[in-house]
Amino acid sequence: MSAVALPASALPVLYSFRRCPYAMRARLALHASSIAIEHREVVLKNKPAHLLSLSPKGTVPVLWLPGAGGGQVLEQSLDIMLWALGQHDPLGWLPASDAGMADALALIAHNDGPFKQQLDRYKYPNRSGLGSGLADRDLAVVWLHGLDARLQAQPFLAGPCFGLADAAIAPFVRQFAHTDPGWFAVQPWSALANWLAPFEGSSLFEAIMQKHVPWQAPSPVL
Repeated sequence: MSAVALPASALPVLYSFRRCPYAMRARLALHASSIAIEHREVVLKNKPAHLLSLSPKGTVPVLWLPGAGGGQVLEQSLDIMLWALGQHDPLGWLPASDAGMADALALIAHNDGPFKQQLDRYKYPNRSGLGSGLADRDLAVVWLHGLDARLQAQPFLAGPCFGLADAAIAPFVRQFAHTDPGWFAVQPWSALANWLAPFEGSSLFEAIMQKHVPWQAPSPVL
């Protein structure tokens, strides 16, 4: 799959952090779109000044599209996905119908809202002042069983082919699964597990999880 050619000076710049699921899904869409980018790996404790000037909230991913007047900044992972796939979608990840898009966006909205909150409280209970995250784990399980039921009826979340919803949600289900792998492995959601494992073992996932040296701004010329 060849990259979409852009002048070197015009390459989109992605500020990313390897293990962040939001950044993972942005990288998945950018890779699937074959759009060449400049990858800038961020050390979260030492965020680049340029990143903060683009997006004062200081979270990743952030995609900067250089251009007149400072260019364009996309600071939400789903916006990055939709932009990339809107430029080039050779794998057909975007739903073909308005109804399909609405369904995918509804799944992603639940993932990014209730499920992400439950995941964070399960994985990091101390950050929420909890002694245990098990109550939130059990709340999240209800939705995961719903995904499992959907995957029993079709190979992927949106139908017969891997697409936008799968790429947007899989990094978060992966994070949930890795919080307690032994417990996750014995749950009665074989379709969900059989959907997640090939994703984690895919060449696509391997490609977007390559390690990058943390980016540093060039030293000013004296």
